[in-house]
Amino acid sequence: MNKVTFAIIKPDAVKNNHTGKIYDHILKSGFKVLSAKLIKMSKNQAQNFYLIHKDKPFYNELTDFMSSGKCMVLTLEKNNAVNEWRETIGSTNPNDANEGTIRKLYATSLGENAVHGSDSDENAKKEIAFFFSESELI
Repeated sequence: MNKVTFAIIKPDAVKNNHTGKIYDHILKSGFKVLSAKLIKMSKNQAQNFYLIHKDKPFYNELTDFMSSGKCMVLTLEKNNAVNEWRETIGSTNPNDANEGTIRKLYATSLGENAVHGSDSDENAKKEIAFFFSESELI
């Protein structure tokens, strides 16, 4: 059980002016923000970040979406961070997400579901390293 996880506030949530609300939700859920930055992923960055999904039918749509606009990448700290973040964001499909979760509150569809969360401690470490250098983790 690791104390850090990786999160993205996706382009749909940034475009819909939900960044601040989601950031506030993160803090109210007991997470400490170790790093955060607003970026615009290139198509190549998105393809490399989601390489694990390369053979899935939604890969091109996902990478097009993730490179379509600004997003905020974050490193979050809390005990049992990966599981706690997954609970905080809710199910991938916002229709299945519990009331009060970020996806229930801010996602518009399965494809545009407001936030990303690491699914394991191992992937959290890889995803953090993809976007942040050691010196950026404060």
